[in-house]
Amino acid sequence: MIDFPEKTCEIDQLVTHPKLVAAALRGDKTQQRRAGVYGYPGETFALDSIKFVIADLRQQNLGTMTEAEAQLEGYPNLEKYRDLILRMHPGMSWDEEFPVWIHEFHQVADSTP
Repeated sequence: MIDFPEKTCEIDQLVTHPKLVAAALRGDKTQQRRAGVYGYPGETFALDSIKFVIADLRQQNLGTMTEAEAQLEGYPNLEKYRDLILRMHPGMSWDEEFPVWIHEFHQVADSTP
């Protein structure tokens, strides 16, 4: 079993932006990067009454993120993802060595929360 750090925020705060919620509901978004841990593998959360489960949690430096991973975040490419992150966090720079936690998730077949 992997020892993860304590959560820095509650799982219901993992995916909150309406466009990203819609992308997750469509199945276009299956990952969420955060500076801290919001949920552990096996833990569930709901978006518009649809249940999702965290399938994997792993750490990555921003600089190793790929175009394909940006698409799994719900963005058309890495440039759009980076631009939005920098707009959302004024004064932040894109530090390629900055560690983030990848919360990988999918919709649960029985989606009743």
